[in-house]
Amino acid sequence: MDGDWLGSGLSDEELDVAYNVRRKAGEELFARHMARYKDESARAVDGLPGHPGIVYDEVSGERLDVWGTGEGLRPVFIFLHGGYWMALSRGVSSFMARGLYEQGAATVVPDYTLAPNASLEEIVRQVRACIAWVYRHGPEHGLDPERIVVGGSSAGGHLTGMTMVGGWQEALGLPSDVVKAAMPVSGLFDIRPITRVYVNEAVRLDLARAAALSPALLPVAHRCPAVFVVAEHDGDGFLEQSRSFQPVWGNGELLVAPGRDHFDVVHDLADPESPVGAALLGLLRR
Repeated sequence: MDGDWLGSGLSDEELDVAYNVRRKAGEELFARHMARYKDESARAVDGLPGHPGIVYDEVSGERLDVWGTGEGLRPVFIFLHGGYWMALSRGVSSFMARGLYEQGAATVVPDYTLAPNASLEEIVRQVRACIAWVYRHGPEHGLDPERIVVGGSSAGGHLTGMTMVGGWQEALGLPSDVVKAAMPVSGLFDIRPITRVYVNEAVRLDLARAAALSPALLPVAHRCPAVFVVAEHDGDGFLEQSRSFQPVWGNGELLVAPGRDHFDVVHDLADPESPVGAALLGLLRR
């Protein structure tokens, strides 16, 4: 295993500073952010047409919500929530659904089994099963299987990356370009640093497994258009992850959201006037 990887030269304390964004925010601000996720998600879907609570994976029994359907088939944004693979849920992650509905797009928000109750390999499998469900069953629910855009925040950004790479689509009977575009927000693309921070108490990775689950280290059959979003006041580790992976991906841009931090940058997905919201609409309308 190559010993020279992103963050390998940092001490454990320096890695914790780079990746512990909850500590950076402080408990009071973090609690406000979590309350805002819940409140804005509830408001966004109140009265919105959709199909909540659909089982998308028979193996795990995990469910997804479809929001913002209308006449005909709509482009669909699949949003994968963050929480370092061990927190949050689809119920607090649909805050962009109304804004996208008003712009002619639908939103799908899945749950996935949280660590440590599921391995990261299993979480990735579930997320890919969600993509397969949308491709196969989307038309029954107003979703266009030929216009799937995947995005996610933090750990959800990592999971987005794991849908962008190659090597998994064929086994699920999907075309290599099933993901037409992607928007990882504060994503993690080389997760080997996670083996040395507090999160690993839940995800329990070693370096070999972390490398096998790192989008930056995996083969790619189709480089879909992508916008890599980070917040101006993001954690240093998250900033470096996107800055390092975006040029390697080669078919996308880096968008630094001014004035935002790790937790509030995702709210710009609901605002078509923001640079992030406008970029998302651009991907959906390609």
